Amino acid sequence: MVSCYPVIMAIKFGTCSWNYDSWVGLVYSEPRKRAADYLKEYAKTYDSAEVDSWFYKLPTRREAEEYAAAVPGDFTFTCKAPRDISLTHFRSDQESKNPAFLSVALYKQFLENLEPIAGQLGAVILEFEYLNRKKMPSREAFMEQLQAFIAQAPKEIPLAIECRNGPWLDETWYAFLNRAGAAPVLSEKRFLPPVADLALANRGHFGQTVVVRLLGDDRQAIETRTQNRWNEIVDPKPQLPRIAAMLRDLASSGAYLSGRSVLVNVNNHYEGSAPRSIERLKGFLLDD
Repeated sequence: MVSCYPVIMAIKFGTCSWNYDSWVGLVYSEPRKRAADYLKEYAKTYDSAEVDSWFYKLPTRREAEEYAAAVPGDFTFTCKAPRDISLTHFRSDQESKNPAFLSVALYKQFLENLEPIAGQLGAVILEFEYLNRKKMPSREAFMEQLQAFIAQAPKEIPLAIECRNGPWLDETWYAFLNRAGAAPVLSEKRFLPPVADLALANRGHFGQTVVVRLLGDDRQAIETRTQNRWNEIVDPKPQLPRIAAMLRDLASSGAYLSGRSVLVNVNNHYEGSAPRSIERLKGFLLDD
C-alpha cells in the first residue's frame, strides 16, 4: 500500500466547478456567495480545480487575480477555453458559422486575461461538441484546421483537446495530437468509449500532460435523483477500479518523461458527488 502513495502524489485530483452549497459539511464549513469565495477553503482539500465557467464567457483579468489570491502557489487549474473558440456554429443558430472558430487571436486574448494564474495552469481544454458532417465534413478536415490552430497558439500553457466524436478516437487521432504538441483529454461520458480502453490502446502516443474528465451519463436523470444536492453517491460506477488502475499506469509510465502531469477532473454528474467520487478513486488507488 505504501508504494502507491508516490503515484497518488503524481496525480492532481480536482472537481469540475466547486461552488456547491450542498458540499457544506463535506468540503466547506459554510455557504458562500461566489465561486471565488469558496476557493480558499476548497484548496485545503484539493490541489486542482477545473474552471468550467470560462467556457461560457471570456474571463476578466480581475477574476484571474481573485483566483490566484485564493489558492497556494502549487495549486493547479485546468480551464476550458471559451466556446467561441471551439464551436463551429452558433448554438442559437445552427445554420450560421461561428467566425471565431479556432481563432488564434481570441485564444491569445484569453491567455492574456489569465496571466495572473499562468504559472498555475496545468492545461487549457478546448472542448469540442459532437461534430456531424454539417459542422465538419470529416476527421481529416478537423485535424487540418486544428493543426493550423495549434501551430500558431502560444506554447507556454499545455493545450488539451477534447473530441466527442467517439469513432474518431483511435491511434490515428492520438498520434496526431502527439505530433501536433497537444495533450489528450480522456472523457468518461455517455456515447464515448471507456477512458480505460482508450488509454490502454493509445498510451504510447501520450506525452507530458494527460487530462482525465469523469463526466457521467444522463445528466437530467442524475439531477432528478439528487435533486441537485451533490453530497452522496447515487450511481456508483463499477468501472472505477479500472479507471484507478489506468491512472496508476499513466502516472507510473510518465517516469521517462521526468514526471508526467496527470490531471483528473470529476463532475458531480458522474456518480452524484464529485468529492465522494474522488474519495472512492483514491481508495481504489491505495487498495493494490
